[in-house]
Amino acid sequence: MTVELVRSSAHDSDVLFAARVSTQGEQTLEQSRLDGSETDTDIARDRGLINYLMRDRHGSPFEHNSMTFYVQAPIFVFREFMRHRIASYNEESGRYRELRPVFYVPDADRRLVQTGKPGAYEFSPGSAEQSALVEQQTMTASRLAFEAYQRMLEAGVAREVARIVLPLNIYSSMYVTMNARSLMNFLSLRTRRPESHFPSFPQREIEMCAEQMEALWARLMPLTHAAFEANGRVAP
Repeated sequence: MTVELVRSSAHDSDVLFAARVSTQGEQTLEQSRLDGSETDTDIARDRGLINYLMRDRHGSPFEHNSMTFYVQAPIFVFREFMRHRIASYNEESGRYRELRPVFYVPDADRRLVQTGKPGAYEFSPGSAEQSALVEQQTMTASRLAFEAYQRMLEAGVAREVARIVLPLNIYSSMYVTMNARSLMNFLSLRTRRPESHFPSFPQREIEMCAEQMEALWARLMPLTHAAFEANGRVAP
């Protein structure tokens, strides 16, 4: 899974001016024009305000920022992304361009055996035989599907029709844009952490994307990220 931060306007100061306007009004205008390179002289006060907002779930100040990520992942991962109606998406189109023969094949570290009830699954490593079976069958199916796709294209069949034979493990790419509040909601559901107030059980492949997005965000808004972790990874 590949995630790149391509554009952002996201700083801890965005949260601070948005929150302080409720009590300071126009006095916050100067602070709102900062580009994030300037910091408040009282770091402890800023950290305390952000933690208070996170803890008491005053969420709107966390919306005055934006991050755009470029993501490359299998299509089945994108379908999970788009369950989150809290972001803007633009995805590569199989109608308008010929798709590349790049397919996801789980490596030997991928846990294969699922146990437990819905919503609380546990996964354990598969046997060597299971891992070999998954690799062999996935590669065979992917090759056969792409060969069928190419044969239809060569016969003059439209791309939007030919693509129907391609499996969900073919890679696609997209841009996804969201603010920090939306990202925290996404992370609370798509990462598994023992310290979370509300445990989540994401599919590993989307969690791999979420982990990269979180690392990029943490560098942009370290005080906000720290408050998110300190308060049980609950979106405000």
